[in-house]
Amino acid sequence: MKYRVVRTESLEHGVTEARDAVAGDEVPVVMSGDGLVGQVGGALAETGTPMGILPGGRGNDLARVLNIPSEPAGAVAVLAEGHGRQIDVGEANDRRFLCVASCGFDSDANRIANQARLVRGNLVYAYAAIRALIAWRPARFTVVLDGDDPIDFDGYSVAVGNSRAFGGGMFIAPHAELDDGKLDVITVSDVSKLRYARGLPKAFKGTHIDNDEVSELRATSVEISATRDFAVYADGEHITDLPATLSVLPGALTVIAPPGPLAGPPA
Repeated sequence: MKYRVVRTESLEHGVTEARDAVAGDEVPVVMSGDGLVGQVGGALAETGTPMGILPGGRGNDLARVLNIPSEPAGAVAVLAEGHGRQIDVGEANDRRFLCVASCGFDSDANRIANQARLVRGNLVYAYAAIRALIAWRPARFTVVLDGDDPIDFDGYSVAVGNSRAFGGGMFIAPHAELDDGKLDVITVSDVSKLRYARGLPKAFKGTHIDNDEVSELRATSVEISATRDFAVYADGEHITDLPATLSVLPGALTVIAPPGPLAGPPA
């Protein structure tokens, strides 16, 4: 199997190189975390060119859900198999993403995680959540699903999942499917900080949705606004700001991944 290696200098550079590879009849394979994977995947959407993934970041949540092994030998074996899988692509204010777009408390936690330099691995997400919770104050959110009546609530966050997981294995949208043409919308209304903190570990098993303050909805289009300014993060990157309109491009991207069911939360 012939290949060449290009070391990317930024997300934008990675996207440019991927597009150049497509123009040269090559298959782009991204060795990185969800940020670059999401941006390249968004650029390749609707082109018909498949994308390969070699997990190389802190979270690797798309690879996790797609059952792509985290170790290099296993991931390369998946590439060699060459099985193509059609998945949906999300859009937030015309910026594309593959995993989960979220705002509110998640905006603060993502910003802290991205700025952290002394904390390594998945511990950075726990560190960021604690830091964000200390300073958190509730906001009022308005969510409109498929043009229906607005849903208003005071609380912590709105997460819109094209995929199931974010934050290094938190299955925030445990029932999301990558190929159903829908977005799973998870909202968390206002509760005490102690109760919210106790609920965070549940997200790693997807059982947080059983809490009364958590709602799980589904739609093809989602409009989100809030009483405070929030960044919208997706695939670990700041992609836009509120107010935001989110939609889905059904089956727009082919990824090289094992066949079979998507991975869910650990038992």
